[in-house]
Amino acid sequence: MFEPAKDDKFAFGLWTVGNRGADPFGGPVRPRFEPAEIVAKLGALGVWGVSLHDNDLVPIGTEPKERDRIVRDFQKALKENGVVCSMATVNLFSHPVFKDGAFTAPDPDVRRFALQKTMAAIDLGVELGAKIFVLWGGREGAECDAGKEAVEAFARYREGLNFLTHYAKDRKYDLRFALEAKPNEPRGDIYLSTTGSMLAAIEMLDHPEMVGVNPEVAHETMAGLNFYHVVAQAVEAGKLYHIDLNDQKIGRYDQDLRFGSADIKTAFYVVRLLEESGYDGPRHFDAHAYRTEDPEGVWRFAAGNMRTYKILAHKAKQFAKDKEIQSLVRKMSPTPTYSRETADRIAKTKFDIDSLAKKGAENERLDQLVMDLLLGVRS
Repeated sequence: MFEPAKDDKFAFGLWTVGNRGADPFGGPVRPRFEPAEIVAKLGALGVWGVSLHDNDLVPIGTEPKERDRIVRDFQKALKENGVVCSMATVNLFSHPVFKDGAFTAPDPDVRRFALQKTMAAIDLGVELGAKIFVLWGGREGAECDAGKEAVEAFARYREGLNFLTHYAKDRKYDLRFALEAKPNEPRGDIYLSTTGSMLAAIEMLDHPEMVGVNPEVAHETMAGLNFYHVVAQAVEAGKLYHIDLNDQKIGRYDQDLRFGSADIKTAFYVVRLLEESGYDGPRHFDAHAYRTEDPEGVWRFAAGNMRTYKILAHKAKQFAKDKEIQSLVRKMSPTPTYSRETADRIAKTKFDIDSLAKKGAENERLDQLVMDLLLGVRS
């Protein structure tokens, strides 16, 4: 009942299940998985898609002939295992050249190299069949605000994004961009730190119709935000192009925990929203297995992400069919469309605000019913 199917559009990044368990205090604890091995393992688990940074597949500095061989071998693995390349992105954060930013670096040669590298990553993604290209500005920020003029940095950021949308249009690529926000880490402060900031910035681009957002559970939770609300805003704006599912405890470093393992209630509302909103993109798990796990534990971790999602999708259907719960769910009618006559009528309406104020919402009862449902004591 809770086994994954291709129609679920579950996806993992090469860097997620490929994470070797290193952290700032200790080195790797697991052997490297080759990209083709990852694809084969994920395909056997029922995974639909795989995503990648450019250098997850093609090491930086690879000669063109070797690059083409690597890509051919990866394409073969995708085809043999019935897996698609669901998303591509670019690594603009690992190499020391990006230590003070990529598109916002003060050095114009660094900015041009960032554009060169990203164009090549876009080409790679399109060659592999990806329809979504994610951009995460992990080094676009500052620890020392005197080191960059922030207004100028935001302008350079916008110019970089505009350059890339023009590049994709000029090449006639069938590609959409999804911007990923994070408040901090690895920088002390990262520019465009929340999905809300990204949504505002998109409207200032030359081609906003090509650009949406890729909200991540951990990143928004690090900022103390309600991830369900973040995703709902993106859905309402028509800008949810991709989503990164994992989990996170507030006030901690970026943990990338297994989906639903820290905050099951928020995970439930997110799954319910994705399943009912018409979102048809990847359900992408940007999560890492615990450092304690051996290679077999990594694949159990991957299966666990998908199983939790499937269980919560089942709970969402129960929620929709539960008569008592639905009797308490308040549906809001649309706000009236403005006309002078409507405005005059509302202005003249006498509201009994004391009676309105006395009405209880019964949210305590409703919340407990949801808890009963999630805890399995309400069928």
